[in-house]
Amino acid sequence: MAAPSRLVDFYFDPISPYAWLASRSLERLEGTGLRIRFVPVLFAGLLKAHGNLGPAEVPAKRTYLFRDVMREAARHGLPFSGPPGHPFNPLTALRMCTALDDDEQRRKLALALFAACWEAGEDISDVAALPRLADAAGFDGEALLTRAATPAVKQALAAATDAAIAEGVFGVPTLRLDGELFWGGDRIETLLWRLNGGAIDEDHLAAFLARPPLAQRPR
Repeated sequence: MAAPSRLVDFYFDPISPYAWLASRSLERLEGTGLRIRFVPVLFAGLLKAHGNLGPAEVPAKRTYLFRDVMREAARHGLPFSGPPGHPFNPLTALRMCTALDDDEQRRKLALALFAACWEAGEDISDVAALPRLADAAGFDGEALLTRAATPAVKQALAAATDAAIAEGVFGVPTLRLDGELFWGGDRIETLLWRLNGGAIDEDHLAAFLARPPLAQRPR
């Protein structure tokens, strides 16, 4: 009997253009035999839990972010349009992904929403547009939108976000392999290195983290 595939959790929120970029490179991981599970989480919830601002909320970071995203898209030959405005509210889109219990179906919808938002310029915060986009991806959009509004689905997304926070997730995209986190679409290469036996000295890390700070910024 073949050994089961190792699982990588892909924590995402379609508000992140880097999550979109990462989603277009996941085949590199699957080519090694890994199985990818798409886990929708609310990025705003991660930011709140860790006391952070989103990069698009800091003007200098926002300018850099979209220049960088457009460079990376061009470098990889990906079309970039971007949503009508950013930041936007991704909550309903996330709930629609959460409403799908099957991993492959959830992935299919997530990829369709990523492409609609970042490649085709659709407004995926518009609840009138979401059923149409889901229909185009092969789903019953109205039924999915209705299910996304149920208390059970709302709670499931909140619980997934809380569970991610408990695992130490603070941003998207984050990949999780065997309990170890890799934050950012540019860390796929690092995850592959880890998969091939790369490692750090965990005792050295623990000892370093135990060192007291030598200075602290006033808040």
